[in-house]
Amino acid sequence: MSLFKARDWWSAVLGKGEEFDQGCLCIGDVDNSGTGHDKVVVGSYMGMLRIFSPHANVSNEGGQNLIDSLLLEVQLQNAIIQVEIGKFVSCSELLHLAVLHPRKLSVYSISGTAGNVEHGVQYQLKLIYEHNLQRTACNMTYGAFGGVTGHHSLCIQSMDGMLMFFEQDSYSFGRFLPGFLLPGPLAYNPRTDSFLTVSSARQLECYKYETLAVATEAETRPGPDLPLRTGGKRLTADWILVLGEQALDISISSFSHSSSSIFVLGERNLYCVRDNGQIRFMRKLEFNPSCFLPYCSVTDGTTNLLLCNHTNMLLVYQDVTLKWAAQLSFVPVAVRVASFPDLKGLVVTLSSDGHLLCSYMGTDPSFFSMPKVDAREADYEQVDAEMKKLQKIIREASRTQDILPKAETEEDLTVTVSVSSNMDSPSQALIQDINGLQVPSVTVKVKVKASCVLQSSKLTVGVQSPLAVTQDQFVLEPMGVGSSTVVTFSVFLNGHYPPADLTGDITVSYTSPTDLNPRGVPRILQSKFSLPLALVCVSSSAAKNTKFKITVDTNQPPVDLSSIFPEFSDKSEHKDGNSLALQFLSGAKVTMVASKTSQRYRIQSDSFEDMWLVVKELVQRFDLHFSKLGVKDFKKSFSGPLPLQEYFLSVDNHFQLRVSAQQYQDLLSERAVQFRAIQRRLLTRFKDKTPAPLQNLDTLLDATYNQVMALAEAAEENRASLEEAFTRLRSATHLLLLLLSLWQNLTPDQTTILEATLLPQQDTPQLGWEESCDAAVSHLLRSCLSWNPKDQATSLAQIDAPILGFPQETARLKNHITLLCDRIGKGGRLSLTSEANVQVPAQVQNLAAPGGVEPIAEVAGDGEELSLPQEATKFIKKTHPSKKVKKDKDSKERKEASKESSEASVKEEMGGAENSVKEVKKEKTESSKEKKESKKDSSKQSKEDAKRESKKDSSSSKEKKEKKEKDKEGKDSSKEVADKKVSGKPSVKVKEKKKEPETEEG
Repeated sequence: MSLFKARDWWSAVLGKGEEFDQGCLCIGDVDNSGTGHDKVVVGSYMGMLRIFSPHANVSNEGGQNLIDSLLLEVQLQNAIIQVEIGKFVSCSELLHLAVLHPRKLSVYSISGTAGNVEHGVQYQLKLIYEHNLQRTACNMTYGAFGGVTGHHSLCIQSMDGMLMFFEQDSYSFGRFLPGFLLPGPLAYNPRTDSFLTVSSARQLECYKYETLAVATEAETRPGPDLPLRTGGKRLTADWILVLGEQALDISISSFSHSSSSIFVLGERNLYCVRDNGQIRFMRKLEFNPSCFLPYCSVTDGTTNLLLCNHTNMLLVYQDVTLKWAAQLSFVPVAVRVASFPDLKGLVVTLSSDGHLLCSYMGTDPSFFSMPKVDAREADYEQVDAEMKKLQKIIREASRTQDILPKAETEEDLTVTVSVSSNMDSPSQALIQDINGLQVPSVTVKVKVKASCVLQSSKLTVGVQSPLAVTQDQFVLEPMGVGSSTVVTFSVFLNGHYPPADLTGDITVSYTSPTDLNPRGVPRILQSKFSLPLALVCVSSSAAKNTKFKITVDTNQPPVDLSSIFPEFSDKSEHKDGNSLALQFLSGAKVTMVASKTSQRYRIQSDSFEDMWLVVKELVQRFDLHFSKLGVKDFKKSFSGPLPLQEYFLSVDNHFQLRVSAQQYQDLLSERAVQFRAIQRRLLTRFKDKTPAPLQNLDTLLDATYNQVMALAEAAEENRASLEEAFTRLRSATHLLLLLLSLWQNLTPDQTTILEATLLPQQDTPQLGWEESCDAAVSHLLRSCLSWNPKDQATSLAQIDAPILGFPQETARLKNHITLLCDRIGKGGRLSLTSEANVQVPAQVQNLAAPGGVEPIAEVAGDGEELSLPQEATKFIKKTHPSKKVKKDKDSKERKEASKESSEASVKEEMGGAENSVKEVKKEKTESSKEKKESKKDSSKQSKEDAKRESKKDSSSSKEKKEKKEKDKEGKDSSKEVADKKVSGKPSVKVKEKKKEPETEEG
């Protein structure tokens, strides 16, 4: 046995599965025996409190030795964070035990009762007092605060940075530490009557007790912008010492009356500081420390300390000089020095899993000798094979560093998906033809092979809307080892608009039996497949005049498009190969033209969203074509500018349909309430013994029923249009992201971040794409794409995230998306880390952003919108009427509504309801020319009304009266104004709401 090894004097293993930390161990005469011998008090995170009186191991029976040394073992209700021994009870000189729980502080007395037999003394734990904490505790310290004598006070640090002071059984006061982020170690210096802690700024801070006592009373955490409260002073530190690293523990040794030393154990250094904050000495550590303890030295002017590290070593230092080193069998989290009846100066160490050891650094000889082994020749082939096996295991372990455990190399199931290269004949589509074109279908074959016995398994097929399958769920028969099952289905287009993606998912769910669970553990296996482009489009003649055009540049000579798209070249009318036109079955025509002189390709169409699938297929086939030719330096790019204006048309269309859906929902709710009210009145009339006239209630019931049915049909049509708009928005977003990645040559990781930010995943009435996308884009603008590092720190420090709600308009979202593209074009780096972007020089920005938009200033503030320069406003076309015009328009509409409600009758209500339903259907068939004319007329009328109303509202008293009338107007007028703000034309929803007072009077 090595000389430099700690000698085991007494040891114990505390429980199974319990956890311990730095404050879970304390030493002292807790039972006030008067002999001067220490007891070991240990508390665990499981709430177990144990008190030991160790003695030498006289026998090999470790279990019996533990029982004899255990004085008390109590299970408390809460986890034990820290235990301390001191004079915590007033009018008593006895020592008591303070136990800190997350939400409670308890003080106990330990008393022993002499037994009548040889079994010894019986110990009891008695609760003296306790404090229920309003904040979660982290650690505590104790001492004679304020220079009092005879008893000790307690100071508890909470997890949110509040110091709570307790004087025996009463609460004194609480103070928040300034600039707090995370709690650090806490210690009390009795010589200077001050508290020391290490803040999250990695600096040692000293606060005097007197300063804490006269500071501002802390009920809640003060904000940086709040004014200072009267009656107290702002809390400031007495002195600050920058450490540059986080501290593990702080200990104060005052072995002389002249001065005291403050020891701080950092992650890489050991500091010794004087009372005034000046460094006495510092020792750089070449290991990771775990805990330490200063103790008295025999040499004047020096201090000894015990230091434990994560290599199971116990080191003894005299100031900065290493005096001794001893090997332990575990990594200690707490170390103390104690005196027991048999031996004084023993080192007590505790590990995180409950190994409690009392040891000394002695020189006991060891008589162990290694037995002789039989010398035999080594089998080098066997050693070489074992070495290769171990190296393979090491490589696999170092390569996979995922959070989830590594899956087995051999799967229970193997799924193979194959898509037929030819279309089905005959087609399996439910819709035989769209716009005179036959709808094809393609067969997909899935082969499932099992490598173990499977009793029950299910296969599910998922494709993007509006694609559909003949059968989406299959129940597979039980399979044995090596058996396989084949299922087939057909995929076809089942809608009047193209899909946003031509990929599908195969999900197989099954149960795999194990030794512990014979019934089987549920498992899932997924596989993807891609559908051909010919499923949704056919070849056609090229279109010359189109609205939208995209140009893709390459660094290779132009390629014959007929070789890139062989399935469409046979049926194409153009045989030259420089152009190819594809007609979507339920969409627009997309034409691809290859330049004869340059290395460019143009894709043009009358629909911006329909170009996505063709551009994606073109880029993928270019990569495959040049990789087969062996071209390694093939590059493709987009010269810009980004088609943000075209993209915002899809955004506005989707948002307008969401607004219409919300309006339909509100109108349906109101008509349903009206319908039930009329039913109740009719039921009351029918139950009355004396018959009374119905007063046209039956007619009103029929009219309301017709309104409800017509609104439900219109809402259903709007829902179908919203699904189509959502799919088109996904296509437009896909296309914008592809062009953005080609424009700035983004990496796959950066493209993935953009897809997670902008790509629509779900669209529900509770959470739509606009609000979720706006929140994600705003986060990127304030974090990794922010030029100012302070904005990144502010965004990371924000705890209360804003509540996502239905937006009133899309101008803010457009501003943010434009600013996002601008930042990326100016060299912004997309990353999920918290590192700040370095400011890019202006020369590099101009080179990195060909055709990009001008830089846009960002206003600091969460609620304020980001302003755009004049160059960027061309991407957004939306008129915003002034506040006064809106106000005048609202007042005029209220007058008209009240006038109509007073003069209308029940028959006019019926006629108005039918007309409103007709107008709902007419709105969808209006041409763009009529929309522009209606917008111009409404804007002119609003200006004239504004002038007329401004003359009337000259005095301030009339304006106040108008505000009161506006507040009393109720829910109908507010919805009416919202409808006017969203749509620039008079809507049927507004007319429906104007006639509601007529229904209530009838």
